[in-house]
Amino acid sequence: MPTYEELLQAINELRRRIEEQERRIIEQERQIAEYKRQLAGHKRQTVKQHRQLEEHKRRLAQQQQQIVRYKQRIGELEKLLEELRRRGKRQAAPFSKGAPKDDPKRPGRKAGEAHGPRAARSHPQKVDATFIVQCPLFCEHCQGKVEVAGQASQFQIDLPEIRSWTTEFVLHYGKCTQCGREVVGRHPLQTSQAFRVGEVQIGPGVLSLAAYLNKVGGLSYGKIAALLAQMTGLSVARSTLCRALHRLARKLGPAYEDLIAKIRGSPVVYPDETGWRVSGLSFWLWVFTNGLETVYSIQQGRGYGEAEPILGAQFDGVIAADGWAPYQRFEQATHQTCLAHLLRRCQEMLETARGAAVKFPRAVQEILKAALALRQRRDEAAISPQGLRIATGRLRARMARLLSGRFTVDANRRLAKHLRRHQEQLFVFLEREDVEATNWPAEQAIRPAVINRKTSAGNRTLQGAETQSVLMSVLRTLQQHDLSPIALFTQLLRSPQPLSLESLLTPQSAP
Repeated sequence: MPTYEELLQAINELRRRIEEQERRIIEQERQIAEYKRQLAGHKRQTVKQHRQLEEHKRRLAQQQQQIVRYKQRIGELEKLLEELRRRGKRQAAPFSKGAPKDDPKRPGRKAGEAHGPRAARSHPQKVDATFIVQCPLFCEHCQGKVEVAGQASQFQIDLPEIRSWTTEFVLHYGKCTQCGREVVGRHPLQTSQAFRVGEVQIGPGVLSLAAYLNKVGGLSYGKIAALLAQMTGLSVARSTLCRALHRLARKLGPAYEDLIAKIRGSPVVYPDETGWRVSGLSFWLWVFTNGLETVYSIQQGRGYGEAEPILGAQFDGVIAADGWAPYQRFEQATHQTCLAHLLRRCQEMLETARGAAVKFPRAVQEILKAALALRQRRDEAAISPQGLRIATGRLRARMARLLSGRFTVDANRRLAKHLRRHQEQLFVFLEREDVEATNWPAEQAIRPAVINRKTSAGNRTLQGAETQSVLMSVLRTLQQHDLSPIALFTQLLRSPQPLSLESLLTPQSAP
């Protein structure tokens, strides 16, 4: 049994341990209280951070919405900018290019020998009238006596008085004893044998001039009638001119079909299209030219279905166009894409590109300009055929390496996609001397039609559109052959049968 001292010592040890445990408990309670205080602070900070996070999320959502709106606005402005650029270059663009300059250049010829000699009209070979103009005997300024020193000639080229010319044809007619039909004589200068209805007719010269003024000059039927009345005193109704041009187009139908056949058989064709209006509806004016013949066709659409009736589905020549997708459906044809369109596109991209985005369009420009410079060397015989083939191959390789890269800018990506699609159609003009690098023949052919559209606003009927297509095609082709359309149309109107294209273009048909 333990002694008293041992028990007291044990009790004191237990008390010491209890006190130690109590101190530890108090310290732990203090630490717990501190942890609770810190936790409460952390909770308050966490709640504050959550509120800040939600505020940041809200602001981020607003900024993202603003970015979307800004991107949409940028897209709208880019479309507007592109439309303004196209409108400034389009054939149908308004004549006004903005306010005039404050200090424009002086009009007229520039002075100095550096700008060439001053030209003068040559003396006419034929003189129809001569008048002797005597020198005054006295000066009109000081009334002094004048001594005659010599003489000089002055020529004045003018139009004579224009008046209408009426021809009467006394027609003898009879009846066939076998079939009973009426037989009427015909003079070579007649355009029709009608005498019971329409015995007073407008002659072929007037109608040929009206066709030229309407389809080339762009004058309306009303203005043509007013011009004839002012110059000749001849009164003509607008409807008369309209019906006459429809008849003329029908007589030119075989020649128009011959033109289409010529285009189909051409080794190189330059097509283009532009907007047109028929009965107030949107149509398209197509043009196909080979440099010697031109075909216009007014169609309701702008796709392959409208181009195929002219070129033919089996066309195997070269189509030099501006990259319009329907032309690619002529699978048997060789294609040359217009370099001028690509160079303009690159230049427009460089006007808005920033930073590294300028490298790609600039590199494309350099390659295309190098191709044009190589063509110049070929035309000047400054490079051998072998050297031309090597240089062309290097240009193709440069373009292939350029298009093999990755593009992050949308404009560059779209241009690269277009170039990849037409990669084999960029340098055909270097391999064939009869192919142009651009479609400028089609652009030139379509320009007169666009000017006509500005003054006429299109056609009122489908029949008028067909007449427009036929007459413009023949008139343009005659101009390309340096033939007089007025004289040939007069001959055509006097012919009992429609004339083919060859008969119109033969040298003996020319005046």
